[in-house]
Amino acid sequence: MQQARTYTTPVELMLQGYGLTTAELYYRMPDYRSVLNSFIWQDYDLAPDHPKLFGFIEFWQAEIEGPLHSVSFTHRREIAPGEWRHVVGEYKLH
Repeated sequence: MQQARTYTTPVELMLQGYGLTTAELYYRMPDYRSVLNSFIWQDYDLAPDHPKLFGFIEFWQAEIEGPLHSVSFTHRREIAPGEWRHVVGEYKLH
């Protein structure tokens, strides 16, 4: 009996339409509200809805004491299904 995999590789995610989303969250320090700090978040996500990013923002607002000031993010699909080629062999020259 074959055991089911519980993870997905980045290449499999990209072939399913996911792209790499990087967000920079600026937040206020809990004890020093005039001080801004930043946090970088990165994961594979689906555009244009970005469910993982917005889920993380909701988690932050519910669980983290530092209130968010602003969020900026970028999304890039690194490969599309039509760009993937299966390579059968490899030639090495010296």
